Amino acid sequence: MSLLIRDVPITERPRERLLHNGAAVLSNQEIIAILLRTGSKKESVIALAGKVLAHFDGLPLLKEATIEELCEIDGIGIAKAVELSAAIELGRRIHSLHTAEKYVIRSPEDVSNLVMEDMRFLKQEHFVCLYLNTKNQVIFRHTVFIGSLNASIVHPREVFKEALRRSSASIICLHNHPSGDPTPSREDIDVTKRLYEAGRVLGIELLDHIIIGDRTFISLKEQGHVG
Repeated sequence: MSLLIRDVPITERPRERLLHNGAAVLSNQEIIAILLRTGSKKESVIALAGKVLAHFDGLPLLKEATIEELCEIDGIGIAKAVELSAAIELGRRIHSLHTAEKYVIRSPEDVSNLVMEDMRFLKQEHFVCLYLNTKNQVIFRHTVFIGSLNASIVHPREVFKEALRRSSASIICLHNHPSGDPTPSREDIDVTKRLYEAGRVLGIELLDHIIIGDRTFISLKEQGHVG
């Protein structure tokens, strides 16, 4: 039987550690334990938090966990599953806030820094557009579609509609490869050329099309496919 939280010295309990040392010092397991609040009759909240992490093999899969998947863990009922799910969603929303803070794009690395953690674990392809003003600041971010990239689906009309609505000076397109390998396909290149030509006609420049892999990316502009 695991150690109960009341048997842990007060100074070593997650809540007390957070109060005295700040949240940054806590492990993932300790943060989850605070969210769970209590353990079960059989184990401490620390042990239960460890089970949650082990069940999903760490944070990447936990980030996408459903209520039903959380409830599969012994000791996690609806109430705890809802609390964890809400906390995960809150973290996701907070992380995305800087999109609206006039994030400046100066390089493909800037794009990667903005979207990598949001997109590298996605199980389907997401085609996303960043709409920029004349200072290369992001004024809007929009997911155009979800699914396999296809020139007939990624229509310039859908991509540039928001650009016109928001008086964007330029756009950057990006999508993820769920395989983790960002190597562009023929379809990726064809879509890029089509969007670039449409942008020239409309006077809204396509600055780049970036493919997101797992902690890596490829800029189609740097590969010579834009412009």
